[in-house]
Amino acid sequence: MKTIKAMMEHLYWADERILTALQKSETRNKDLLKLVRHVAVAERVWLSRLHGKGSGQYSLWEEAEDLSVIRSMFEENAKQYRVYMEGLDQSRLDEMLDYANQSGVLFQTSVRDILSQVVLHGQYHRGQINQALRIESAEPVQIDYITFARL
Repeated sequence: MKTIKAMMEHLYWADERILTALQKSETRNKDLLKLVRHVAVAERVWLSRLHGKGSGQYSLWEEAEDLSVIRSMFEENAKQYRVYMEGLDQSRLDEMLDYANQSGVLFQTSVRDILSQVVLHGQYHRGQINQALRIESAEPVQIDYITFARL
């Protein structure tokens, strides 16, 4: 449980760092903004599923123009995930949850694997965002877990 909680804390930290780097870059790259919005929405989709709710109302790949709106999404996600994690008991990590993906296909996945997906999915895309910042000659940001763990 301690590891998953630490990984989630890293997620909040890394999300904030990547948002700050994007803001600092003043990028207008629509694909890049669409990608960072995707990360925020995906976090929200999984949280909805963890709460036993549907996620069909969320669109994972919409255009985004306003980084402040995306930032608000990440802040709300972090707040809600913190509440969820505080109420999560070790014994529930292997509990299986039934849900439908965005295409309506039914799946069953453990809470542990869902939380791992949230963490790893975000890190994958933050790496892509950093690469895009580098291509735009903007400064990428350090988001490695070890950097977070050394704080």
